[in-house]
Amino acid sequence: MTQPARLGDVSFWYADIGLPDTRRPALDGDAEADVCIIGAGYTGLWSAYYLKQAAPHLSIIVCERDFAGFGASGRNGGWLTGGFAWSHEKYLKTSSEGAVRAMVQAMNGTVDEVIRVAGAEGIEADILRTDELMVAVTPAQMARVEGEVAHRRHWGENRVHVIGAGQTRSRVNIPGALGAMVVEGVARVQPAKLARGLARVVEGMGVRICEGTTVTAIAPRQVTTDRGTVRARHILRCTEGFTAGLPGLRREWLPLNSAQIATEPLPPEAWEQIGWQGHEILGDFANAYCYCQRTREGRITVGARGVPYRFGSRTDTSGVPDAETVRRLTAILHRHFPVTRNYRIDHAWCGVLGVPRDWCATVGYDGATGMGFAGGYVGVGVSTSNLSGRTLADLVLARDSDLVRLPWVNRPVRKWEPEPLRWLGVRGMYALYNLADRHEAATGGPPSRLAKLGNWLTGR
Repeated sequence: MTQPARLGDVSFWYADIGLPDTRRPALDGDAEADVCIIGAGYTGLWSAYYLKQAAPHLSIIVCERDFAGFGASGRNGGWLTGGFAWSHEKYLKTSSEGAVRAMVQAMNGTVDEVIRVAGAEGIEADILRTDELMVAVTPAQMARVEGEVAHRRHWGENRVHVIGAGQTRSRVNIPGALGAMVVEGVARVQPAKLARGLARVVEGMGVRICEGTTVTAIAPRQVTTDRGTVRARHILRCTEGFTAGLPGLRREWLPLNSAQIATEPLPPEAWEQIGWQGHEILGDFANAYCYCQRTREGRITVGARGVPYRFGSRTDTSGVPDAETVRRLTAILHRHFPVTRNYRIDHAWCGVLGVPRDWCATVGYDGATGMGFAGGYVGVGVSTSNLSGRTLADLVLARDSDLVRLPWVNRPVRKWEPEPLRWLGVRGMYALYNLADRHEAATGGPPSRLAKLGNWLTGR
């Protein structure tokens, strides 16, 4: 019952709607444009959208190695949260408390903005407004819940609060739940539908998306591909977890692996045991945490970090995960939702997300060279990419807006160490997380210091 019926094939989300029957035409020789965007994921597509909204006359070419939405944009957990998932203190070192608070509020606003655009442009992506529910099943996890809520409220997120065991179990019947953090004002989405819809919209606005076009070199005013050269006044690198595969950028952002499984649609009697009638996006407060969704058709998806990092920042092959990762995800599914032992797992897949050396997202633009970038979202890209797209558009258009003054803009971040140090560091971090979770579950004690050691090891 636990062997997935389907592995890889990019993601379950594409199994749901079907992979593209045909690809958009590749670049067919040299070309010129006002803006060349590398990568047709959320960041690239949002950037193109807002640029065209503000300046319809701009000519924009998007170069995409595979197809629009092939990467994390079509594989993620479908959490549209608007959450600030990075270190406030690290941004504070190069800005001010007011600026960091402004960024928190800007992030919170992305949920409404994505939903607004989807409605205005006719993008159907199974969007459902709901709450985020992060459950604690050990005393150590409950301590982290309380600490996280206090921390977020200090930084202005008043939509966050703690609930106890009874309220948690009345929402979702997770065995051993002691309480949870509730984040209001979030949404569930079908990520591949959102990516496909955005691509359709920007193409309709006159943006040229060149699929099957691999970028081989980037320089000021010039993008070289295997299909020709694009000359453009502005070049935006929007490659997130695939950035390490570009020439000269191997150590820029680490491609961290994440994987998910999806059950078959569960019958009403299973949902009677589970509850989950609010369709909350759901996770836990383990150190090696999970993230779950109740989908449109009544499946459960479960994802988690900790998928083995591939030496040399290599990426997966069309989303195929390893067997041990599938086993571990299945164990999480069965632990949190015991009734699912009776039902089949239909799909397992994986992908990469971009991680900067300080684990904080960045947007950059150099007016002298016309080169910009955005990414390093560390797993919260569904909402963050929207803010990135708006910010990059303002930077390209030289607008003096509130967005271009946020503390993540043009913030320097050092590179990752060369191999084998990257491999050893990430493997060590996850080993310490798993040890910490086992220790906390066995002892019922406070948060383990092993997790802090894991964070220190990689600068998290």
